[in-house]
Amino acid sequence: MSDDHTHVQEFFTARAADWDSRFPDDGPAYEAAVAELALHEGDRVLDAGCGTGRALPPLRAAVGPSGVVVGADLTAAMLEAAVRAGRGRDGHLVLADVAALPLRARSLDAVFGAGLIAHLPRPAENLRELARVVRPGGALALFHPIGRAALAARQGRRITPDDLRAEARLRPLLAGSGWRMTSYVDEDARFLALAVREA
Repeated sequence: MSDDHTHVQEFFTARAADWDSRFPDDGPAYEAAVAELALHEGDRVLDAGCGTGRALPPLRAAVGPSGVVVGADLTAAMLEAAVRAGRGRDGHLVLADVAALPLRARSLDAVFGAGLIAHLPRPAENLRELARVVRPGGALALFHPIGRAALAARQGRRITPDDLRAEARLRPLLAGSGWRMTSYVDEDARFLALAVREA
């Protein structure tokens, strides 16, 4: 396991127990972002880096009882918090690294990633792995419940042009990883980049 993985696990393990209570008002933003994925009844979707599973209920509602929802996270404590919150009923929770997913190629219709990209140790490689498990024409949503500037202010830092979520950085990163960006929103209330899996 790399130092990157260890750092991510330590960071989220220490925060898992009270993660949801720190951000209690994010539910509507998650629901709105999931709606923009335009999922259909019976679709198969992955919540990559699912954390405490806040996206799982709206993802389940979008794909219905015949759909498949998988929540994958690197940190066992976050998955345990998801189970305690009752979100394990909305999807299959898997302890897994998004850099090496235990899923067949082209087995999914979509991937949802909340707060994911900032924690990817090798973003191009990791986004290619997400592309591997999605069928051509499938969708990717990279989401955060607040925008880049608001997040930087919350963390006491300045927004910089080398931020991977900056459109000028993210668009070519996605293009080089098997995705074509179709929309980009970065405002105080949310960050949402949508992309389609290229053939």
